[in-house]
Amino acid sequence: MERKGLVICSVVAFLGVLSAVTGFAAEATRIKASDVKFVSNAQCSYPRSPALGLGLTASAALLVAHIIINVTAGCICCKRTNQNWNSNRAKALIFYVVSWFTFVIAFLLLLTGSALNDQHGEESMYFGTYYCYVVKPGVFAGGAVLAIATVAFGIFYYLTLNNAKDTNGPWGNAAVPNQGGIVMGQPQFPPHQTSQDPVFVHEDTYNRRQFT
Repeated sequence: MERKGLVICSVVAFLGVLSAVTGFAAEATRIKASDVKFVSNAQCSYPRSPALGLGLTASAALLVAHIIINVTAGCICCKRTNQNWNSNRAKALIFYVVSWFTFVIAFLLLLTGSALNDQHGEESMYFGTYYCYVVKPGVFAGGAVLAIATVAFGIFYYLTLNNAKDTNGPWGNAAVPNQGGIVMGQPQFPPHQTSQDPVFVHEDTYNRRQFT
């Protein structure tokens, strides 16, 4: 891997780990039902929680990591080239689609979880019963797991697409390896002889022919 690719993958991996860690931290510090107190029949008291800031940090780190991967690698579906659709490009397309799918879900879970975990003051009525809304368990944790998956598939997409570019020549065909020498073809037919081979005659026979 070249130095540029190593730096990009390292930065994206760091952002992915940061998103996952803050996401799990938000899950651990989210407001639970036992933390909410009833002030009156229509009022709930929510404690302060760092889950809002942690969830926003997780979603922001995931967004930056996803942008870096897609900007540096480029969109495989938007490029119109003459390159052959080899196995590496097919794998890159799968990684690209999966990374976008997991990114959308993870980003929404982290962002909406952060917003809903913010302090509320009013109760809600559900079938005639008042209740205080809290974020369900597993929202932040699910976003953290999908954040790791998004970054992993994004890095796979970047590496696989670069490998697919390297294995293709400038005209879209596989690069021809450098050959050490030039093979000269041999003629299929022997060259035409313009004269017959010399015939050797004994000296006595040659002298007789001269005297006759």
